[in-house]
Amino acid sequence: PELKIREFEEYQSWYCGLCRELSQRYGKPGQITLSYDMTFLIMVLHGLYEPQKSEEKHRCITHPGSRHRMSSSRFTQYGADMNILLAYHNFMDDWLGERKLVSLTEARLLQKHCRELAEKYPRQNRAIIRSLKKLAAFEKEKEMNIDKVSGSMGELLGELFVYEKDIFAEHLYRMGFFLGKFIYLMDAYEDVEKDRKKGQYNPFTGCFTQENFEEMCGSILNMMMTECAREFEKLPILENVEILRNILYSGVWVKYEMIHRKRTETGETKGK
Repeated sequence: PELKIREFEEYQSWYCGLCRELSQRYGKPGQITLSYDMTFLIMVLHGLYEPQKSEEKHRCITHPGSRHRMSSSRFTQYGADMNILLAYHNFMDDWLGERKLVSLTEARLLQKHCRELAEKYPRQNRAIIRSLKKLAAFEKEKEMNIDKVSGSMGELLGELFVYEKDIFAEHLYRMGFFLGKFIYLMDAYEDVEKDRKKGQYNPFTGCFTQENFEEMCGSILNMMMTECAREFEKLPILENVEILRNILYSGVWVKYEMIHRKRTETGETKGK
């Protein structure tokens, strides 16, 4: 909400650049995997390594009326590749865990590409497989250790944030690690009521009826983003740094504030 118009347009141009990259290299099946998470990662890596940036204007199905900016660099390809790897393994995880036919169909559309990407990015591919297996095991065992469960997603995103093993790798890994934990816990926080009613696994189920549930969740999520932002500030990023800070310090909290406000207004906290 605090982004200036020119900053929003800059962010949108990277999002559209990723969309175009997915479309050109992976077709429609790849394009539907488009995510804000990878857009953020592309902007972080571009700002850190400062490669050559290209900018074009195109029309697309979403914006047919006029040509609009699409920004990209060599990290746009990396973001697109990670998007495909993540989507494929998530589709397969849904198929193996819940036998969703639509997930199997979507996975098969990406399968050929993923075999190539697994060879190109063995470290990242292994991290995705390892983390999703851990999460599946935790779900089966109904693990209630929040730190342990969210750590699996942290390890996954941490590895994806590390483009190469260099002087920035440790800070990028830790930044991705805490952001991954935050994303996982935010999703769990959002879904806890629904999962509790359906009898489905959620690491927050056991503490949802506690008097201090909302305060506890807010504190945990704040801790994750504090650590993530601390690592970000250690990186020598200048280009689009205000946009990235806006996302880390404000944007990621929009969903939390919406959920928290709804629960407060409807009295759905503490399992009511």
